[in-house]
Amino acid sequence: MSRRNRPEPREVLPDPRFSNVLVSHLVNKIMLDGKKSTAEGIVYGAIEVLEQRTKKPGIEALEQAIRNATPMIEVRPRRVGGATYQVPMEIREDRRLALALRWLIQNSRKRSGKSMVDKLSAELFDAHNNQGNTVKKREDTHKMAEANRAFAHYRW
Repeated sequence: MSRRNRPEPREVLPDPRFSNVLVSHLVNKIMLDGKKSTAEGIVYGAIEVLEQRTKKPGIEALEQAIRNATPMIEVRPRRVGGATYQVPMEIREDRRLALALRWLIQNSRKRSGKSMVDKLSAELFDAHNNQGNTVKKREDTHKMAEANRAFAHYRW
């Protein structure tokens, strides 16, 4: 890991349809091999399906799903005197979003289904309702942090 200063975060422009930075982040995470128009089609299709299923505006439902999938605390290994402890630590805001989006996309790719639009919309719908693999992953992360709370004094 580099000991230098952290690089300046790049500014992500809002997407053209919803003028939302969160949607733009999701499109960029979904994108494979530089195929941005394909990724936009997947995300926009998933938002439309989500809007129909939740009977709410698509952006609100998406934001709620991501909020439900976002972890607040995680464990990080810390070596103290020959032993490695799992120390619970709060997560920075940018990493929270990155983890939530990564988990949503990984779990939607693992789902069985016909198209990526269906799989992503199903995963977002589950996350919106506090269910599914992504929310389970967040709960497991929080449980692990809670179980290792005794080592919180090793935080740096």
